[in-house]
Amino acid sequence: MKKTIKFPEDFLWGGAVSANQCEGAYDEDGKGLSVQDVLPRGIKGEATPEPTRDNLKLEAIDFYHHYKEDIALFAEMGFKVFRTSVAWTRIYPRGDEQEPNEKGLAFYDAVFDECLKYGIEPMVTISHYEMPLYLSKKYDGWKSREMIGYYERFVRTIFERYKNKVKYWLTFNEINTILRHPFNSAGIYTSFEKLSEQELYQAVHHELVASALAVKIGHELMPEAKIGCMILSMPMYPLTPAPEDVIAAMEEEHKNDFFGDVHVRGEYPGYIKRYFREHGIQIQFAPEDEEILKNTVDFVSFSYYVSACASADESIVPGEGNMIGGVTNPYLKSSQWGWQIDPLGLRHVLNRFYDRYQLPLFIVENGLGAEDQLTETLQGEKTVEDDYRIDYLRDHIRQVYEALQDGVPVMGYTAWGCIDLVSASTAEMRKRYGFIYVDRDDTGAGTFARYKKKSFFWYKELIRTNGSIGL
Repeated sequence: MKKTIKFPEDFLWGGAVSANQCEGAYDEDGKGLSVQDVLPRGIKGEATPEPTRDNLKLEAIDFYHHYKEDIALFAEMGFKVFRTSVAWTRIYPRGDEQEPNEKGLAFYDAVFDECLKYGIEPMVTISHYEMPLYLSKKYDGWKSREMIGYYERFVRTIFERYKNKVKYWLTFNEINTILRHPFNSAGIYTSFEKLSEQELYQAVHHELVASALAVKIGHELMPEAKIGCMILSMPMYPLTPAPEDVIAAMEEEHKNDFFGDVHVRGEYPGYIKRYFREHGIQIQFAPEDEEILKNTVDFVSFSYYVSACASADESIVPGEGNMIGGVTNPYLKSSQWGWQIDPLGLRHVLNRFYDRYQLPLFIVENGLGAEDQLTETLQGEKTVEDDYRIDYLRDHIRQVYEALQDGVPVMGYTAWGCIDLVSASTAEMRKRYGFIYVDRDDTGAGTFARYKKKSFFWYKELIRTNGSIGL
């Protein structure tokens, strides 16, 4: 007999996007340039001196002018929460201004008001790969301690402005990706090849201090708000049972655990101190840093797309599809873009994080990037028969339910790219994640028309029944 699946009554179902991947309008209403405006090939591509016409993010899906239509579609699906980000350069175009850009502030007022009109809670990522390009060039991004002050000004401005509209905040998106993609993640203009580990981890320290400072300010200004960190999770399995591979997996996990440990525990863990000692890294602490870091988060949020393996054998080549390294798992299938598909890994991550942190968890990104084919129904309506996406999401959400049964407190689930957007990793439109198809292609052609995919109706029913139908 099949058991009935039911999620907690207060479970927050929804979807997630970032400003730079969906808004477009890169130079409207006073917006300045961000690092994304000069990354036409995505995370692994090289920056251009100025924005180029082939950068799809400059227009993206034009959410800036379609937000009412899009939020109405989210409401039709039954979203309880919508995660987005505030583009730093809409509020402070260069990043160092004394006064914010009112038109930018007003835009997000309108977006959040539209969400609240439908009973959708906004969840806001403060910094989602959107550093002002001016600060990146002038200060070499988060390499400079000067960045903390500019970030603090931005944080205070948006907290004061939206404190009565936004209950859920995330300080930095996938903060640990700085270790692999320092320009995209942290605006560090120095090339990765020339960046020393000393410089890289000093930049990490500046971000961690800034993140804790945001938590401190948020708790002072918004006592009822919940402020979390956001980490790219990628569980590492030993490639073999060899003890050396088990230790290799542990050490790989530690590289990412470090970020969560500081956010939750408020201090540097012993394993990272050992790493610093053995690699000649000396982190410069300001007198107040140790105390600031004690401002710890209310919950831990994370993205989950893939798992990977670790091996002590250095001759084994890392997998191509993984954003933060790792060896290909021979037991898993991969997506069109080489990302290994592992639903059980999500249950593993949820249990592991809760065992480690004993805080509520929130899955704020999960989804399948795939090429979709727009077709017509018998009624003449355009749609996408994306059963592959439904299968992917069903398998992963089922593991969220299993983790809940394990006793893990999961606050909610926001499917990534709930409406098609420009891929962060490749800057393509053809790598689609959404429940809603947007008519735009990799050449920039298209009408920006929105069409409901088959997955739109599946997710709507899943939310309506709180998980009892669809899994």
